[in-house]
Amino acid sequence: MRDFEILTQAMGELDEDVVIETLQQIMEEDSGQASKAMEACQKGMDIVGGLFEKGEYFIGDLIYAGELMTKAVDILKPGLAGDAAETVGKVLLCTVEGDLHDIGKNIVHSILEASGIEVVDLGIDTPAEKIVDAMKAEDIHVVLLSGVLTLALDSMKKTVDAITEANLRDTTKIMIGGAPVHEDAMKMVGADAWATNPQLTTQITLEWLKEIA
Repeated sequence: MRDFEILTQAMGELDEDVVIETLQQIMEEDSGQASKAMEACQKGMDIVGGLFEKGEYFIGDLIYAGELMTKAVDILKPGLAGDAAETVGKVLLCTVEGDLHDIGKNIVHSILEASGIEVVDLGIDTPAEKIVDAMKAEDIHVVLLSGVLTLALDSMKKTVDAITEANLRDTTKIMIGGAPVHEDAMKMVGADAWATNPQLTTQITLEWLKEIA
Protein backbone atom coordinates (compact mmCIF):
# COMPACT_ATOMS: atom_id res chain seq x y z
CA MET A 1 0.00 0.00 0.00
CA ARG A 2 2.81 2.36 0.89
CA ASP A 3 4.31 2.12 -2.62
CA PHE A 4 1.04 3.30 -4.13
CA GLU A 5 0.78 6.22 -1.70
CA ILE A 6 4.35 7.22 -2.54
CA LEU A 7 3.50 6.95 -6.23
CA THR A 8 0.45 9.20 -5.92
CA GLN A 9 2.39 11.81 -3.96
CA ALA A 10 5.36 11.73 -6.35
CA MET A 11 3.11 12.09 -9.40
CA GLY A 12 1.31 14.99 -7.75
CA GLU A 13 4.67 16.65 -7.03
CA LEU A 14 5.95 15.85 -10.54
CA ASP A 15 8.93 14.01 -9.04
CA GLU A 16 9.95 11.97 -12.07
CA ASP A 17 12.82 10.10 -10.40
CA VAL A 18 10.61 8.75 -7.60
CA VAL A 19 7.74 7.92 -9.98
CA ILE A 20 9.96 5.93 -12.35
CA GLU A 21 11.87 4.19 -9.57
CA THR A 22 8.68 3.21 -7.72
CA LEU A 23 7.00 1.93 -10.88
CA GLN A 24 10.02 -0.18 -11.82
CA GLN A 25 10.13 -1.62 -8.33
CA ILE A 26 6.44 -2.51 -8.41
CA MET A 27 6.80 -4.21 -11.80
CA GLU A 28 9.87 -6.17 -10.66
CA GLU A 29 8.18 -7.40 -7.49
CA ASP A 30 4.67 -8.08 -8.86
CA SER A 31 3.56 -7.01 -12.34
CA GLY A 32 0.03 -8.03 -11.35
CA GLN A 33 -0.11 -4.77 -9.38
CA ALA A 34 0.14 -2.71 -12.59
CA SER A 35 -3.53 -1.75 -12.54
CA LYS A 36 -3.33 -0.48 -8.96
CA ALA A 37 -0.17 1.42 -9.82
CA MET A 38 -2.00 3.06 -12.72
CA GLU A 39 -4.82 4.08 -10.38
CA ALA A 40 -2.24 5.61 -8.03
CA CYS A 41 -0.74 7.57 -10.92
CA GLN A 42 -4.20 8.77 -11.93
CA LYS A 43 -4.81 10.03 -8.38
CA GLY A 44 -1.54 11.91 -8.67
CA MET A 45 -2.77 13.45 -11.93
CA ASP A 46 -5.90 14.55 -10.10
CA ILE A 47 -3.66 16.35 -7.60
CA VAL A 48 -1.88 18.05 -10.50
CA GLY A 49 -5.21 19.17 -11.93
CA GLY A 50 -6.29 20.55 -8.57
CA LEU A 51 -3.06 22.52 -8.14
CA PHE A 52 -3.46 23.90 -11.66
CA GLU A 53 -6.96 25.13 -10.83
CA LYS A 54 -5.57 26.84 -7.71
CA GLY A 55 -2.94 28.60 -9.78
CA GLU A 56 -0.04 26.74 -8.18
CA TYR A 57 0.76 24.80 -11.36
CA PHE A 58 0.85 26.19 -14.89
CA ILE A 59 0.41 24.94 -18.46
CA GLY A 60 4.03 23.78 -18.58
CA ASP A 61 3.42 21.67 -15.49
CA LEU A 62 0.37 20.03 -17.12
CA ILE A 63 2.39 19.19 -20.21
CA TYR A 64 5.18 17.74 -18.08
CA ALA A 65 2.63 15.73 -16.07
CA GLY A 66 1.21 14.30 -19.29
CA GLU A 67 4.67 13.29 -20.48
CA LEU A 68 5.38 11.68 -17.11
CA MET A 69 2.09 9.79 -17.23
CA THR A 70 2.96 8.51 -20.70
CA LYS A 71 6.29 7.19 -19.35
CA ALA A 72 4.39 5.52 -16.50
CA VAL A 73 2.07 3.77 -18.96
CA ASP A 74 5.05 2.50 -20.96
CA ILE A 75 6.56 0.95 -17.82
CA LEU A 76 3.26 -0.60 -16.76
CA LYS A 77 2.20 -1.84 -20.20
CA PRO A 78 3.39 -5.45 -19.73
CA GLY A 79 1.29 -5.75 -16.58
CA LEU A 80 -1.72 -3.91 -18.00
CA ALA A 81 -1.77 -6.11 -21.08
CA GLY A 82 -2.37 -9.23 -19.00
CA ASP A 83 -2.88 -12.30 -21.13
CA ALA A 84 -4.06 -10.41 -24.22
CA ALA A 85 -2.03 -12.06 -26.97
CA GLU A 86 -4.15 -10.60 -29.79
CA THR A 87 -6.35 -7.59 -30.35
CA VAL A 88 -9.85 -7.76 -28.91
CA GLY A 89 -11.29 -5.18 -31.29
CA LYS A 90 -10.83 -1.81 -32.95
CA VAL A 91 -11.90 1.67 -31.82
CA LEU A 92 -11.68 5.21 -33.15
CA LEU A 93 -10.19 7.84 -30.86
CA CYS A 94 -9.77 11.58 -31.38
CA THR A 95 -9.96 15.05 -29.89
CA VAL A 96 -12.94 16.78 -31.48
CA GLU A 97 -12.98 19.80 -33.77
CA GLY A 98 -11.91 23.09 -32.19
CA ASP A 99 -9.90 21.44 -29.40
CA LEU A 100 -6.12 21.05 -29.67
CA HIS A 101 -5.50 19.15 -26.40
CA ASP A 102 -4.05 15.67 -26.66
CA ILE A 103 -2.44 14.79 -23.31
CA GLY A 104 -5.45 12.90 -21.97
CA LYS A 105 -6.18 11.34 -25.35
CA ASN A 106 -2.65 10.06 -25.69
CA ILE A 107 -2.73 8.48 -22.24
CA VAL A 108 -6.04 6.76 -23.06
CA HIS A 109 -4.54 5.58 -26.36
CA SER A 110 -1.60 3.93 -24.57
CA ILE A 111 -3.79 2.16 -22.02
CA LEU A 112 -6.25 0.93 -24.66
CA GLU A 113 -3.40 -0.56 -26.67
CA ALA A 114 -1.95 -2.14 -23.55
CA SER A 115 -5.34 -3.83 -23.08
CA GLY A 116 -5.20 -5.42 -26.51
CA ILE A 117 -7.34 -2.87 -28.34
CA GLU A 118 -6.42 -1.60 -31.81
CA VAL A 119 -6.70 2.20 -31.84
CA VAL A 120 -7.33 4.32 -34.91
CA ASP A 121 -6.21 7.72 -33.58
CA LEU A 122 -7.27 10.68 -35.72
CA GLY A 123 -5.41 13.18 -33.56
CA ILE A 124 -6.68 16.61 -32.53
CA ASP A 125 -9.14 19.15 -33.97
CA THR A 126 -10.99 16.37 -35.82
CA PRO A 127 -14.06 17.39 -37.88
CA ALA A 128 -17.16 15.21 -37.80
CA GLU A 129 -16.88 14.35 -41.49
CA LYS A 130 -13.39 12.90 -41.01
CA ILE A 131 -14.66 10.73 -38.16
CA VAL A 132 -17.55 9.38 -40.24
CA ASP A 133 -15.24 8.66 -43.18
CA ALA A 134 -12.82 6.77 -40.93
CA MET A 135 -15.64 4.74 -39.38
CA LYS A 136 -16.72 3.60 -42.83
CA ALA A 137 -13.21 2.93 -44.10
CA GLU A 138 -12.10 1.00 -41.00
CA ASP A 139 -15.46 -0.65 -40.17
CA ILE A 140 -15.43 0.80 -36.64
CA HIS A 141 -18.36 0.57 -34.21
CA VAL A 142 -16.84 2.11 -31.06
CA VAL A 143 -16.00 5.82 -31.10
CA LEU A 144 -14.23 7.67 -28.28
CA LEU A 145 -14.43 11.48 -28.39
CA SER A 146 -12.10 13.57 -26.24
CA GLY A 147 -12.15 17.25 -25.34
CA VAL A 148 -10.86 19.64 -22.71
CA LEU A 149 -12.56 22.90 -23.67
CA THR A 150 -16.24 23.53 -22.95
CA LEU A 151 -16.81 24.20 -26.66
CA ALA A 152 -15.83 20.58 -27.29
CA LEU A 153 -19.31 19.54 -26.19
CA ASP A 154 -20.84 21.29 -29.21
CA SER A 155 -18.37 19.53 -31.50
CA MET A 156 -19.17 16.21 -29.84
CA LYS A 157 -22.88 16.74 -30.49
CA LYS A 158 -22.15 17.72 -34.08
CA THR A 159 -20.16 14.50 -34.46
CA VAL A 160 -22.91 12.30 -33.01
CA ASP A 161 -25.43 14.01 -35.32
CA ALA A 162 -23.18 13.34 -38.32
CA ILE A 163 -22.86 9.68 -37.35
CA THR A 164 -26.65 9.49 -37.09
CA GLU A 165 -27.14 11.15 -40.48
CA ALA A 166 -24.73 8.62 -41.99
CA ASN A 167 -27.01 5.82 -40.70
CA LEU A 168 -24.23 4.46 -38.49
CA ARG A 169 -25.60 5.39 -35.07
CA ASP A 170 -27.65 2.24 -34.44
CA THR A 171 -24.55 0.07 -34.80
CA THR A 172 -22.11 2.37 -32.99
CA LYS A 173 -21.27 2.91 -29.32
CA ILE A 174 -20.04 6.43 -28.50
CA MET A 175 -18.20 7.58 -25.37
CA ILE A 176 -17.17 11.14 -24.51
CA GLY A 177 -14.29 11.99 -22.20
CA GLY A 178 -12.38 14.94 -20.83
CA ALA A 179 -12.69 17.86 -18.44
CA PRO A 180 -16.14 19.20 -19.45
CA VAL A 181 -18.02 15.90 -19.59
CA HIS A 182 -20.67 14.70 -17.13
CA GLU A 183 -23.98 12.85 -17.14
CA ASP A 184 -26.05 15.75 -18.47
CA ALA A 185 -23.43 16.53 -21.11
CA MET A 186 -23.58 12.92 -22.30
CA LYS A 187 -27.36 13.17 -22.70
CA MET A 188 -27.09 16.51 -24.51
CA VAL A 189 -24.46 15.18 -26.88
CA GLY A 190 -26.36 11.94 -27.46
CA ALA A 191 -23.52 9.61 -26.45
CA ASP A 192 -23.84 6.22 -24.76
CA ALA A 193 -21.34 6.76 -21.93
CA TRP A 194 -18.92 9.25 -20.41
CA ALA A 195 -15.67 8.91 -18.48
CA THR A 196 -13.09 11.17 -16.89
CA ASN A 197 -10.24 8.70 -16.40
CA PRO A 198 -8.44 6.16 -18.60
CA GLN A 199 -9.33 3.15 -16.44
CA LEU A 200 -13.09 3.63 -16.76
CA THR A 201 -12.74 4.44 -20.46
CA THR A 202 -10.89 1.17 -21.04
CA GLN A 203 -13.30 -0.86 -18.91
CA ILE A 204 -16.37 0.36 -20.80
CA THR A 205 -14.64 -0.01 -24.16
CA LEU A 206 -13.71 -3.63 -23.46
CA GLU A 207 -17.31 -4.39 -22.45
CA TRP A 208 -18.61 -2.88 -25.68
CA LEU A 209 -16.13 -4.76 -27.85
CA LYS A 210 -17.17 -8.05 -26.23
CA GLU A 211 -20.80 -7.26 -27.04
CA ILE A 212 -19.91 -6.50 -30.66
CA ALA A 213 -17.70 -9.58 -31.15
